[in-house]
Formats: sequence, structure tokens, C-alpha cells
Amino acid sequence: MNTLNRVVIFGATSSIAEQTARQLVQQGASVYCIGRNPERLATVIADLKTRAGNSQIIDGISADLTRTDKHESLIATANDSLGGLDAALIAHGSLPEQQKCEQDITLTLQEFDTNALSVISLLTLLANRFEKQQRGVIATISSVAGDRGRQSNYIYGAAKGMVSLFMQGLRNRLHKHNVSVVTIKPGFVDTPMTKGFDKSGFLWAQPDKVARGIIRSMQKGKGEVYLPGFWQLIMLIIRSIPESIFKRLSL
Repeated sequence: MNTLNRVVIFGATSSIAEQTARQLVQQGASVYCIGRNPERLATVIADLKTRAGNSQIIDGISADLTRTDKHESLIATANDSLGGLDAALIAHGSLPEQQKCEQDITLTLQEFDTNALSVISLLTLLANRFEKQQRGVIATISSVAGDRGRQSNYIYGAAKGMVSLFMQGLRNRLHKHNVSVVTIKPGFVDTPMTKGFDKSGFLWAQPDKVARGIIRSMQKGKGEVYLPGFWQLIMLIIRSIPESIFKRLSL
């Protein structure tokens, strides 16, 4: 089992990350939060401090995570604040409007910066740090959307697919160094990022439930995890549809 006593969270102001941070703190962890919106981040940190004990460290900093040149210093600051790192959770990202991206290559590349390249930058730096200390767990929130390209969201899906594939290789590399690399693949989650969606039906999950799954997966050092678990079967079926049929579907 991996210990999660000192955890840095990138994108800590997202609903899933905030719920994960709360549950980690309730389990006794010290947490360093990094988020883009300073006001929202301050609220999250203040809330975590009310839940923490006297021996727990709760701290953080506002940062634009697309600024990859700042990543090394952010990780170092988190490490110094917590007195070391046991785990990292990368949870930042955006859900682009597919049709706008189709008409604007600049917007498309911005979304790849946010959802893929900035994540890969953090993963690389964290991997090198954890490889040296010969322990730790790195988790990233990817998506079921990365399992197969669909006309409705292939920009987002392609970015998440890039992250998932990168993490497969990273997991293979770091296994021998006692470092767990955990790819989290949520399905539909009821968050502000999905506010424009019809959320009726059993497929939608709440952030606190996904957060519990994230923490369990990090502790156990699982590889790829679908949350909720039934999405693994759903995506197996979707991936199994022959391309000759799949391209005719409106998915």
C-alpha cells in the first residue's frame, strides 16, 4: 500500500480535486494545493485548514499550469512546504467546445496545451523526482473520452488519449523503481465543467464518490482505473465496435 501522508495536487480547485483533498485531509494527510484562480484556491485552502489537525500542513499557491517553465519550481516549493512528497495528483484541465475547436486551430492547440502538454511536463518532472527517491505514487485524471475518438469530442479525447498513452509508458518505466503511476478515467461526473449537459440517468457520478475511488487507487497503486467501475465495460464495448460501423454512428 502506498502512503499518502504528503500530497501535492495540481488543479486543486476542480470539483473532483477539491473533494479528493478534503478526504485526504480527513485521513490525516498534509496537502499542498496548486490552482489557477487565486480567490477560489484561497477558499479551498481555508476549508481544508478547518478540517486539518495541528500537525497537518495545508498550503498552496496560485499558478497557470500551462506555464511549463514554472513547473520545476512549483514542485520544489511543494516539496519544501510539505517536507517531502509521497504522492502527486494532476487534476487540472478544461472541456473545450468541439465545434469551436474545429473552426479555430489556435483554440485547438490551446486545449492540447492545457489537457495534454502541461500534464506531460508535470509527469516528466515528477517521475524523475520520484524515481530518485525510489518510492511514491503519481496519479492523473484522464478520461474515458481518450479511449476512442468520437465526433462529439475528439479534440478533448485526443488530448486525454495522449496523456493515457504517455502514462502507460511511464508506468512501465517506473515499476522497477517502486513508483506507482495511476491513470484515472472518470466517466460522466456532475461538476461545473459539465453544467451544460443533461445529467439524468445512472451514468452520472458525484465528485465525492470519484474522489474516494481516486484515493483507493492511489493507495493500492493500480494502473488504469475507470470511475465508476462500470465504465470499463462500457468502453470495452465501444472500443470493440468495428471501424466500418463506428464511423456511421453519431457518438
